[in-house]
Amino acid sequence: MKPVVVRGERMPVALGPYSHVVRLGDVLYVSGQTGIDPATGAVPDGGFEAEARQALVNLRSVLEAAGSDLTHVAKVTVWLTDVADFAALNALFGEFFPTDPPARSAPAVALPRNLRISIEAIAGRGED
Repeated sequence: MKPVVVRGERMPVALGPYSHVVRLGDVLYVSGQTGIDPATGAVPDGGFEAEARQALVNLRSVLEAAGSDLTHVAKVTVWLTDVADFAALNALFGEFFPTDPPARSAPAVALPRNLRISIEAIAGRGED
């Protein structure tokens, strides 16, 4: 089985030499989605919550471009630069994953470009 790179017009520009989504069989591997708005190329104003919301919107967009959606996400890893943002992250996850949320890890790390969050995911293709 060969990995297939998924491309789409609504995907943000990659920050380096990587693919946003790679499909292997029925599994989608999604690279870390940041809070950069693909329309402006900038992080939205409004602090961590606005940046995290945009990261989740970007995650949803790349999944949809790959023929899936947030309901098919099995696991996410959320890279945070400040664990004090964990409560805000939980509130947003409640909005984006209102039922049956995915498994999640959330380590604290340093991110490039003064970003505060990056979310990677493993999901099914969207066919039940």
